[in-house]
Amino acid sequence: MLTGRVNAPELNTHFGWLNTDTNWSIRDFRGKIVLLDFWTFGCINCQHIVPDLRRLEQEFADVLVVIGVHSAKFDAEKSNETILQAIRKFGVEHPVVNDADYYLWNQYGIRAWPTVVLIDPNGKVIGQHAGEGVYEKVQPYIQKMKEEFAEDLNKVPFGFHGEHSQSTAALAFPSKLISDEDGNIYLSDSGNNCILKLNQQGQVLETIGSSEAGFQNGDFASATFQEPHGLALHGQTLYIADTKNNAIRKADLQQKQVSTVAGTGELGYYFFEDQVGVPVNPNSPWDLLLVGNNLFIANAGNHQILRMDLATEKVYRFAGSGREALTDGLLLEAAFNQPSGLAIYGEVLYIADAEASAIRTLHLKSGMVLTLVGRGLFDFGDVDGTVDDALLQHCVGVEVIDSNIYIADTYNGKVKVLDLERNRVSTLADGFSEPNDIMFLAGKLWVTSTNSHQLFKVDLHSGEKEEVLVQL
Repeated sequence: MLTGRVNAPELNTHFGWLNTDTNWSIRDFRGKIVLLDFWTFGCINCQHIVPDLRRLEQEFADVLVVIGVHSAKFDAEKSNETILQAIRKFGVEHPVVNDADYYLWNQYGIRAWPTVVLIDPNGKVIGQHAGEGVYEKVQPYIQKMKEEFAEDLNKVPFGFHGEHSQSTAALAFPSKLISDEDGNIYLSDSGNNCILKLNQQGQVLETIGSSEAGFQNGDFASATFQEPHGLALHGQTLYIADTKNNAIRKADLQQKQVSTVAGTGELGYYFFEDQVGVPVNPNSPWDLLLVGNNLFIANAGNHQILRMDLATEKVYRFAGSGREALTDGLLLEAAFNQPSGLAIYGEVLYIADAEASAIRTLHLKSGMVLTLVGRGLFDFGDVDGTVDDALLQHCVGVEVIDSNIYIADTYNGKVKVLDLERNRVSTLADGFSEPNDIMFLAGKLWVTSTNSHQLFKVDLHSGEKEEVLVQL
């Protein structure tokens, strides 16, 4: 019989529960199969397994209980409020316990994000699995336990009474933005699964997408996306990083039609010498940047930069070994850490390398990748000063104006400036809630404050910010 020998450690922590009105214990789940999901919300691999968890919850709704254990990597991920925002953003429906001090992480012997732990109906630990591919790995064990414990199982579903309050704001988790030659703005309204065209006063001129989550081509009113982020404009074609569909979509702005350029919905993985020089599928593409006839893609899910040839609309590997590491070097020798923002100045790409809290450069002519700011996967903070001393925290957006690199220092809630002439980092503006992108337009920096569902304009010199009220 499939059963464990070790009692599952108790689940309560000093920081409490979210998405439920009860402090649950292991004893409460006797008669249920329990799956613990150890995660941290900025980790793209943790986001990748959310559909697997949802699929298991639906398939075994009568006997399975999924509990999220949020063991934060970054300081900004430790508060109940930021975790709750992530719960809403990702559509998590099960209870989550805040494990900010790693108490449960240590009790269960966890070593990596994400890791799932399976517990039998008698409260005994069966085993654990680290990484993605959770459904295929775990489903057979749940099925076997469902059969073997058939007489002992409690088949009455729990009512968890989650806290899914909806924002009343016009925007929902606004993300990346670009402008057209007329000064209009295209904004990925990621929580509403659509792209908005705005004027500079915030009036919505057009909506691309039905706002339903999906992967459907068609006209602007019926097409569907799933958490879109990066945008790039080429003439009358708007390219869209359809992040959770692992796809690049395009919107024909004249014909008002959306089609799929690359990606099947599946996660594409390739490492070192794999799949070099042949078309590949994107993996959680987070930002896009057009340079000549090439569309560069921040491929966050496989820690790489991809390149799409606009003539053929084929996507190829460009930089990054696929390993998650802060390694400089030539294109395929270098390694990134969930690259999430792109900008260009001259022949140099600037990359916001989020999980290493780093700003990287990629010289298009030499093919050399270097690190401007950042030290490694677990080196982060909120420190201004010389590039050797400065620390960022999960930076996701970047913009370049002359010799200044403007950084969406996302988990610090700030816009920072890296002065390349002085090699110093300073804070320009603060008070944002997970700023995701920065754009220079009409003499101002436009900044998305993602978790507060706002769009701001920031003065380049004073740092004074003014909200742009979006009018649907």
